[in-house]
Amino acid sequence: MKPIAALLIALLLLPFMIRTTEAQRRGRVRGQAQSSPTELRRMADDYYRWRNENYPVGSSDDGLHTWDNRLTDYSWPAVLKRRQHVRELLDGVNAMQTSNWNKNDRIDWILFRAQLEGVAFFDRVLDFEEADPQTYVNECSNSIFSLLKKEYDTKRNRALSATARLKQMPAMIEEGKKNLRKPVKLYAQLAIDSARSIDSLFTDSMMSLAEGLSPAERDDLVTARDAAIKAIHAYADWLEQRLNTMVAFSPMGVGNYNYYLKRVLLLPINSEQLEMLGQTELARARAMEALLPDPSLADPNPARSANVPANQDEFLQAYERREAEMIDFLKTNHLVTLPSYLGHFYIRQLPEAFKPTSPGGFMNAPGRYDRDPSGFYFIPTYNPQSRNFYIRAAIEDPRPILGHEGIPGHFVQLSIANHLSDEIRKQHSDTVFIEGWALYGEEMLSREGLYPQNSPAYGQILRLTRYRAARIGVDVNLHTGRWTFEQAVKYFMESGGLDREAAEGEAAGAAANPTQKISYITGKWQIMRLLGRYRDQQGANFRLGQFHDDLIKNGSLPVSVLEWILLDDPSSVEQALR
Repeated sequence: MKPIAALLIALLLLPFMIRTTEAQRRGRVRGQAQSSPTELRRMADDYYRWRNENYPVGSSDDGLHTWDNRLTDYSWPAVLKRRQHVRELLDGVNAMQTSNWNKNDRIDWILFRAQLEGVAFFDRVLDFEEADPQTYVNECSNSIFSLLKKEYDTKRNRALSATARLKQMPAMIEEGKKNLRKPVKLYAQLAIDSARSIDSLFTDSMMSLAEGLSPAERDDLVTARDAAIKAIHAYADWLEQRLNTMVAFSPMGVGNYNYYLKRVLLLPINSEQLEMLGQTELARARAMEALLPDPSLADPNPARSANVPANQDEFLQAYERREAEMIDFLKTNHLVTLPSYLGHFYIRQLPEAFKPTSPGGFMNAPGRYDRDPSGFYFIPTYNPQSRNFYIRAAIEDPRPILGHEGIPGHFVQLSIANHLSDEIRKQHSDTVFIEGWALYGEEMLSREGLYPQNSPAYGQILRLTRYRAARIGVDVNLHTGRWTFEQAVKYFMESGGLDREAAEGEAAGAAANPTQKISYITGKWQIMRLLGRYRDQQGANFRLGQFHDDLIKNGSLPVSVLEWILLDDPSSVEQALR
């Protein structure tokens, strides 16, 4: 080659060579940075900011009200873009070299990776935007509910946010219709029930915010509300017309189920071992019921109650009156330290829109970003003749449910988790630990003497344990494909001891929210195993209240990780990730 020609080629290639060298340099620097704990935390902080902005209704529910006037963008390009972002971030986290990190940094890396694995799993395997019509009804109900549940701002400002969200609902629902390429019939039936129960949330509850509006603003709210309700009802009609063409509920399969147990929940057991745990605990609970002098005590009966509330208000007040009694018991027996920042725990009526999948109500703890430290437990509409297990149990003695949902259960544990300084651990929400702690507390309070032996409350604890154990069998067999939905309902009735209304709601919740139902017994079993090992380690210095404080001060983390923190034993985490 002639020198001049070579020079010309070199000059032509120079910009490309410079860009390539610069890209390689950036890649090396980024690769080095991505293997540092500092970069891990930067990535996590960026992700939480991205998530909060891209899921504005979730942000509102979590006490962050920056985007109260927005709904999630469910246009298909936006859905795909979010999924790609999570996959790329997960790839970056997986590529990090952490073998030389210290224990705490490595724990944070494992936790953040599990958080991303959970999102990626639901996108890849369950694909709710295409398969679950509830996605879009829930967006509508939660978008308004999250503005109502706390007085974080003036009524006028919250009403204006509601108006903005209501105006976006018809278009969002139309996007949902386009996305639903493979809707599941069972999910569609639940969505129809919720859509047709949403009116009171919009017409009664939401309109309590309207008193601060000008006449023009109120008219704007009402117009937007009516258009939203019309669109939601039309959505229910649209789904109903297509029910016969929809696919049946499809299990995720054993492989996917085990992947979720280990990579997301960090459990050191697989689905077969999990089902055996459920069978063991179910057998124990049923036997303990049988050993009661009067086994009927396990089946709540309002007729045994000295005071049956006359109406909904008295029912709510009966719950709250028992709270002070439980707090005194905890303090007197030094069972758990209640932090000074703990807010008030309220009892509220469950909105109709949430009844199809939450027949027993649900807990709403303070959000991570909440300035208001109070929490709520939403209970079903009061009916003293109801056959609903939760209603009957609450009439006879509300303390077991109150202890689970409030103090020392979810409300206390989640309030403490919200005050962690480590952001990755603060953001982690391991349902197995969260529900395990609350269920563990039920039996712990009984054994420590809050409920006398052979009392209705003691019997209720056994029945609550029994049907939580039945939940494992339902969840595992439903999602691995061994059982149909009707088999799940029958199992709840025959083995769990539930009435059909409660059993159908439980089975629906299991189908709609995979692995949530395994959380109670699995978490309780892990906590009790950890308790025994903790006591052996502490020896003469062991104190039960100290164990509880040490356990819940670390946030809502997998118990396998808590074993590493409290006992310096990573074997359970290693077994889960092996």
